[in-house]
Amino acid sequence: MNNSTRNLKMKKLLIATTALVATAGMASADITISGHAAAGIYSGLDTKAASSAAIAADSSSATAAKKTTANTGTAALEVAKLALLDAALDAYNASPTTANKTALDAAQAAYDLAVANDAAVDALIAGVAAVPKTYSGDGSYSNAGVDFTMTGATDNGISFSASVNIDAGMEVDTGDFELDGKDGGTAGLGSVSMSGTFGTLTFDDGGIENLYSDGLTNADVSYATTVGAVALTIAHDTAAATGSANSVSAGYSASGMDFTLTASEATAGTSTKLAVAYALNDTVSLSGKTDQAAGAESVQTIGATTTLNGVSVSVESANNSTWDVDLGYTAGGFALTYGVDETDGWTATATAALGGGATFAAGVNDEDSMYAGVSFAF
Repeated sequence: MNNSTRNLKMKKLLIATTALVATAGMASADITISGHAAAGIYSGLDTKAASSAAIAADSSSATAAKKTTANTGTAALEVAKLALLDAALDAYNASPTTANKTALDAAQAAYDLAVANDAAVDALIAGVAAVPKTYSGDGSYSNAGVDFTMTGATDNGISFSASVNIDAGMEVDTGDFELDGKDGGTAGLGSVSMSGTFGTLTFDDGGIENLYSDGLTNADVSYATTVGAVALTIAHDTAAATGSANSVSAGYSASGMDFTLTASEATAGTSTKLAVAYALNDTVSLSGKTDQAAGAESVQTIGATTTLNGVSVSVESANNSTWDVDLGYTAGGFALTYGVDETDGWTATATAALGGGATFAAGVNDEDSMYAGVSFAF
């Protein structure tokens, strides 16, 4: 056999081997394409245009002590505004000028708002002052999107996945009665993850929710695994300052009881939350949790949920004078919900499955916000 014949056979063998490897790679990979669309009308939705401003530091040690020892966020907010009101009153008593009277009236109005506006409590705990919401007028919305999900596996059994999505049109958040605005129609990268016997490692720049609270800064990297009977997840924000970059979640189930412990670093310390849920029987479930946010007093909450013949009732109450009651009814592909809380704020929604991946949804709340439309899944 001459050299040219030998080289030709080797080339054919190399091409055949390469084709076999490529074919095997394609066989172990999968790309799934799905789509979604929605259209409808809305009125008075929260535009999310309101901004937040940092609360000015108070040099008064007495006021700072009151903030630290306040039993609830509402009390802390009232204390902060009361301190400003006291200062304005002292200034007016010392010099009853028109300017000082105007400042006193403004401080009084701010304090009254702090007492009445429970929605500002969470903003105070987070270290920002809430700005009143702004609402949209009447309008219509329509949007559509395509999602690409890619999955595969290495030869040694490590599974991997990635996703890309393209969305365009006017977006409405029906769950929160918010008008999200127009999506630019550009491609967005979702998470990239790898899973194996070691657990699951996920990368998503700014797209992984803080495990303690979605109100805190998102993380970029997370790792989930199981240690014995405990499900453990750790999330890390690579861009966060030292002492506020990590959050963790641990879950354990035994004898019908589910325990979940979450914690997060914060500049004021460590925030922790312990929750327990227990299925009393097929229709009744009980729950309880204690939440210790950094720099605030702990809040204990108990709740119960029951479901029978399509009717559900859920109640929850906490020691900071907050409570929620939610009612629901489901029959076939039709569902009604109604919820109310201690502020007399309420929401009512209705959904109906139309078949073929189409769903009708409508909602209204105490702020005269409403939406109605149809969503599609492809």
